[in-house]
Amino acid sequence: MNAILFLLPVALGLGGTFLFLFLRAARQGQFDDLDDPAERILHDD
Repeated sequence: MNAILFLLPVALGLGGTFLFLFLRAARQGQFDDLDDPAERILHDD
């Protein structure tokens, strides 16, 4: 029982931290265009 009381807040804290970091990265446009840079080398200009 003591382990649950310790691990539950730790797990919720880590989950909240990663959710915050993911949402911040999504708002800054980190995931907007994942395919274009990889395929740019294939196109002749």
